[in-house]
Amino acid sequence: MKKSFLFCLLAGLSALVLSSCQKGDLLDNPNQASTSTTVPPTLLLNRITNELYNGGGVLDAVAGNVNEGPWNQLMRWNQYFVSSYPYYWGTNTYNWSNTATMYSVLKYVELMEQQAASQFGTTPNAYTALAKFFRAYLFVWYTQRVGDIPMSQAGNPNYPTPTYDKQHDVYQNCLALLDTANTLMGDLAAIPGNATSLVDATGDIFGQTYLGWQKVINTYKLRVLISLSRRALDNPDLNIPSQFANIVQNPTKYPILTGNSDNLIYNYLSSPARDNYPLYPNYTPYVGYENMCNTFINILSANQDPRIFVTATPAPAQIASGKEPGDFTAYVGADIDSGYSQITVGASGGEYSYNNYLRYYGNASGPNISGSTCEPYIIIGYPEMCFNIAEAANLGWIPGVSGSSYYLNGINASLSLYGLADGVQVPISYPLFNPVNLTNSLDNVTVSVSGFLSNPNVAYAGDNATGLNQILTQKYVAFWQNSGWEPYYNWRRTGVPAFHQGGAGIGTANLMIPIRWQYPNDEQVSNTTNYNAAIQSQFGGTDAITATMWLTK
Repeated sequence: MKKSFLFCLLAGLSALVLSSCQKGDLLDNPNQASTSTTVPPTLLLNRITNELYNGGGVLDAVAGNVNEGPWNQLMRWNQYFVSSYPYYWGTNTYNWSNTATMYSVLKYVELMEQQAASQFGTTPNAYTALAKFFRAYLFVWYTQRVGDIPMSQAGNPNYPTPTYDKQHDVYQNCLALLDTANTLMGDLAAIPGNATSLVDATGDIFGQTYLGWQKVINTYKLRVLISLSRRALDNPDLNIPSQFANIVQNPTKYPILTGNSDNLIYNYLSSPARDNYPLYPNYTPYVGYENMCNTFINILSANQDPRIFVTATPAPAQIASGKEPGDFTAYVGADIDSGYSQITVGASGGEYSYNNYLRYYGNASGPNISGSTCEPYIIIGYPEMCFNIAEAANLGWIPGVSGSSYYLNGINASLSLYGLADGVQVPISYPLFNPVNLTNSLDNVTVSVSGFLSNPNVAYAGDNATGLNQILTQKYVAFWQNSGWEPYYNWRRTGVPAFHQGGAGIGTANLMIPIRWQYPNDEQVSNTTNYNAAIQSQFGGTDAITATMWLTK
């Protein structure tokens, strides 16, 4: 009876649908936007700003990208920590090949531009200004991975197989976009009451004001300019040093970050759970299966840097041998260059430090000490900006300016993120997992910032090669668990600090860290002619992760 009724019902519906089809009056899906649909730009901005944290939204290392937040795969590649048990923490090997792109974000940027033009006309608006910034951000994100990329024709439906722009031209155009973004946002910030007003309280996940976004745009431009340091002297048309100096010396036209309160940050939330800090609570049982990396730990230990106490715990074997938690030599990192068999043996004997369980596993909203949330995730930050300016000054890009004060400001800004000052008591908990059977107890270490700053390794040596090495080293330390790929890119550009490579742990064919990604498979399949031409002109026909591109020559 039920089957007969169902058959009759389906037959009736089929006849109705056929009849409707014949009459040609099928309705459009009311839930699907068309090209003429009005979409609030705030919705598109929400998606775009979220992708600045996700790194293009492709969260798959095999697809050429990983999430750019803390404690993800890229932070191993930045040599901050290592996995000692791949089943739970993944591998340490530099096993990338084909990159992802940011073109998935470009389509939202273009839609936001279209909607802004449709809804605001010629009226100045923040969405048009931000679109210029986002365009520059996503094209720089992609080009620094591979070399030449489609830019001028990218996203244009009239060019289904876009040609590749030279990397030089990509950077030239991106710098121009950032300059335009600054001008547009500056005009808006100059309107009475706008400077301290939120651009979009709903769509902008970063909660920036008009002036705040203008500072971020110019600070990001400083990052891009310093990333071009290898090409600063042989490409006079780019005016790299003078563009950098113009920003630093003209704060009225080019406002930049003035402190940590201006940082572009991603805030984690205790609810909903999907917005929790990455280690909370899923990785709590697995704290014993990852260790600190000696690239990072060795720098902190040698410099008697108090940040070692907030980022790491003493190696259990060192404490068992009688050392105190305030002894910098009690902190030992594992070598990412080593194979798993060697790391596992060392970890099993308690030879390596762990990350600070108290700080990184106890709060859904982010790192904390003694229950007090200290810092969110930084995407573009004031400490980095200070070191970028210090580097430029050291190189002579800013006439009459020394790198000294900016170097010191960068260190102090980084220390303040962790609440570190002379006399501060930092709680040190021995690992919950320790193979030498230590009693799980809590000790306090008293911080000496003045002692750290007076350390000969840290006190600025001047605007010379030694001073430059200090700047780059301290920038690396300040990048701990923030700013995405910047530690790797700075190492690739400068060689500082000396990343460990050449051993079995690197995992590549030549045991060396890759210096670029291969182009996406989609380019090879769907844009074959232009892809082949780009590979031939840049790398002699071989799309290799060992190839040197214009940026890094």
